[in-house]
Amino acid sequence: MQTYTTPGGVTAPPHDNVVKQLMVRADAAPHHVALSYREGDSFVSVSTEAFWKTVQELAAGLIALGVERGDRVALHSSTRIEFTYFDYAIWAAGAATTTIYETSSADQVKWILQDSGAVALISEGESTMEAYNEIATAAPTEHVFVIDDDAVGTISAMATDESRAELKQRIDAIGHDDLATLVYTSGTTGLPKGCMLTHGNFVWEVLQVDESLEELFSDDNRTLFFLPLAHIFARLAQAACVSRGVQIAYSSGIPNLLEELPMVKPTWVFSVPRVFEKIYNGAKTKADSEGKGAIFDRATATAIAYSQGIDRGKTSIGTKLQHAVFDKLVYGKIRDLFGGEIKYAISGGAPLGARLGHFFRGIGIVALEGYGLTETTAAATANKPGAIRVGTVGRPIQGSSIGIADDGEVLMKGPHVFKGYWQNEVATKEAIDEDGWFHSGDVGALDDEGFLTITGRKKEILVTAAGKNVAPAVLEDRMRAHAIVSQVMVIGDAKPFIAALVTLDEDVLPQWAAANDKGDLSVEELRSDEDVLAAVQAAIDDANKAVSKAEAIKTFRILPEDLTIEGEELTPTLKVKRSVVASKYAVVIDEIYGG
Repeated sequence: MQTYTTPGGVTAPPHDNVVKQLMVRADAAPHHVALSYREGDSFVSVSTEAFWKTVQELAAGLIALGVERGDRVALHSSTRIEFTYFDYAIWAAGAATTTIYETSSADQVKWILQDSGAVALISEGESTMEAYNEIATAAPTEHVFVIDDDAVGTISAMATDESRAELKQRIDAIGHDDLATLVYTSGTTGLPKGCMLTHGNFVWEVLQVDESLEELFSDDNRTLFFLPLAHIFARLAQAACVSRGVQIAYSSGIPNLLEELPMVKPTWVFSVPRVFEKIYNGAKTKADSEGKGAIFDRATATAIAYSQGIDRGKTSIGTKLQHAVFDKLVYGKIRDLFGGEIKYAISGGAPLGARLGHFFRGIGIVALEGYGLTETTAAATANKPGAIRVGTVGRPIQGSSIGIADDGEVLMKGPHVFKGYWQNEVATKEAIDEDGWFHSGDVGALDDEGFLTITGRKKEILVTAAGKNVAPAVLEDRMRAHAIVSQVMVIGDAKPFIAALVTLDEDVLPQWAAANDKGDLSVEELRSDEDVLAAVQAAIDDANKAVSKAEAIKTFRILPEDLTIEGEELTPTLKVKRSVVASKYAVVIDEIYGG
């Protein structure tokens, strides 16, 4: 087995944890702006001192309510400042936060509440309560509070002198082996499994991230949160920001990003690749609709060439001159979309791809792509300033190891690996072998310097009727680079050839239609329009360049609607649930293969 270990791991002191890191920040910089939230046309600032006081009163209120050490408290909410308040308060009370996505179905909410044995539920508002009320008799929870009905004030008012005194003891008693959170995998198949992440997992991971990404995690930085805090990627970012004083601003929703980014002026952002794809595709579509498509394409090629020159250590004078021109004409305008002060973009959750990685670095936003799973407390590998290889997900974080099994599966070992699956020893033993290696289910490759490249999911490898192994991610990622393509699912397992199910990006499609003299056509009509079909075919032709003829997409079908989280075809981190889509569109698949 090929392995690579990155040296230099920072040891977490025995009694250190993310709650104590907040305490230290509140003492050292009480008036520093820690958090901010949208109110009307501006963002309201919250100092570290005020943040910590709110957490203490909430935690004392939870203790007075009867929440004991080790209890699970469910937090069913979107990303907002109250999520952070409750997350830290639950930790401070010695309990474990059990997160539930705001988009989770009633059945998912029922399963998580039943499986975790949560003693209390903090629900966001009307829509999340609708899901709970639907299953309340099947999964009764003793205490239910609603954030929109002033859950913060209600629980804080329960605090007593006795519970405040108990709080200090609870915080002092937190150990590295204590459960910090149950995060249920949003997996593409089967019932979610509760990943047990400890305080040791969290604090060790935060220390490594803060150390290796010191340029981003310092108190003169700002970021805007819009990804779901119910997911471990955002939770780790939250903890790392709080520990070093990075100002967290909470977006009021992804539809408001273009308005809020200039208001916050973040120095860095983090997201999944699909958001970066949509930013690029939106900029290109806008340029095309304004008759500036050729200029944008040349600017894109120049940005990529400029970034590739950074890797080689040599950039031609011609590329540098063109880059300077396009910086004023194109790149600066894209940076302005992010607020104008952005330097870095952290990308995780799925492969970003070399093309987008080079493009963003070439326009002055360095994309730091990383990789990890819920089971590894988010980051297992990362590119970092001074150690970037575009197209890879970086080296193992310091103090941890990556292995590549004989079948290509990516294995991970280190203090960031989770404790196991809640009440599921069989699944835990399947995931973590006797030598302590966590089996990710992903397939990848390590180069000689330890940079990891993810090539697909082990279970998603398609084997055609002719016995050819095909990794769908290679084709899907490349196709989604086309402006009008939203989602792609490559199919062909046990079939005579490879095909693709495609959905169109309905945000971009009207602009594309207007630029191509088809503005009078509806979205439904555009799905069967010859020029749209030709554009999708062009995207396929480009994707097929990356694979052999046996792996190439031979035909495709455009689905009647986009895949969504609400429709349960996508996970909350925008991964396609292949089995769900295959079942829903079985007739379309049968038609492709003459079934």
